[in-house]
Amino acid sequence: MTELILHNSKFEVVGNFKVEYNMAAEKINIPVVHQVVKSLLAGRRQGNAVNKSKSFVRGGGSKPFKQKGTGRSRQGSSRSPLHPGGGSCFGPVKRSYEQKVNKKVMLRAISSVLIDKYHGNKLLVVDNFDFNGKTKELGKILEEKKLKSCLFVTKETTSNVLNAARNLATSKGIPASGFSVYEAVKYENLLIEKDALNVLLARVAKLD
Repeated sequence: MTELILHNSKFEVVGNFKVEYNMAAEKINIPVVHQVVKSLLAGRRQGNAVNKSKSFVRGGGSKPFKQKGTGRSRQGSSRSPLHPGGGSCFGPVKRSYEQKVNKKVMLRAISSVLIDKYHGNKLLVVDNFDFNGKTKELGKILEEKKLKSCLFVTKETTSNVLNAARNLATSKGIPASGFSVYEAVKYENLLIEKDALNVLLARVAKLD
């Protein structure tokens, strides 16, 4: 069980609350976080670069010259990489860079990020994001609280704070169902709704 500080929509302390999850620093697993971030970035690569090998180049149905008597080395096709206009040798082919990540590894990475933000005083739990959807209002509050790099996490997939954070250069909003370890590492502060935190902790609690 861990006791957390609860904030209002203006990021002012309003009280404390307890969660049924042990957020001890010993549970932080940096290699797992690195593995998950690396796999997420690798999955974003297109992998569309491709060169034609000799099997994909037109022509080359007959020998370019006879086998013996020319004084030249033996050649079986004009599409060989040794000939001008021939195919590419060892060129790139279309591929996928995706890396498989087990479910437990992903959950361990999420748990490690949450615990790291908590011990670094970069985890702000908000009772409810009460905003009108205006970027100007949200930006003003963040400036007053000196919160520059922020990731907002909500329980609902559509929210005013998600719309407001969309136009901020140094902030972003995502729902708890689409929580990204990479985004959590990328942004310095993690601002999360109380209900959204409960959703994530319910997922990682399966590891214990």
